[in-house]
Amino acid sequence: MSQIAEGAFDVKLIPQPADPAGGESIGRMLLDKRFHGVLDATSRGQMLAMRTAVEGSAGYVAMEVVTGKLEGRQGSFVLQHSGTMNRGAATLILTVVPDSGTGELAGLSGSMTIDITAGKHNYRFDYSLPKTH
Repeated sequence: MSQIAEGAFDVKLIPQPADPAGGESIGRMLLDKRFHGVLDATSRGQMLAMRTAVEGSAGYVAMEVVTGKLEGRQGSFVLQHSGTMNRGAATLILTVVPDSGTGELAGLSGSMTIDITAGKHNYRFDYSLPKTH
């Protein structure tokens, strides 16, 4: 059975030296997040991003390890990001890597959406956890 967790999160992006790629430069950043609400956790991750010469067009990928509690169950899991901006139109796919859940979060599956309004970051996590006995 799918459940929904919603809340705010704080994020720090820490720029890293860019990697050259065929004359272009792929931006790199470290992610440092703190989730609040039913998902009470921290995360650490890395992001790769590339902007094009066309205003509003870009792409990024990221992986982050989330550690903490979900519904009071302790463990960790990995979130995989794939984001694209097509002349200002954003698409983001953010999913739990299959079988990445540890501890009491083993078997976790799901996807997340992110909303940024007036500089505030919020998440909506649609997830499933195996029942405990």
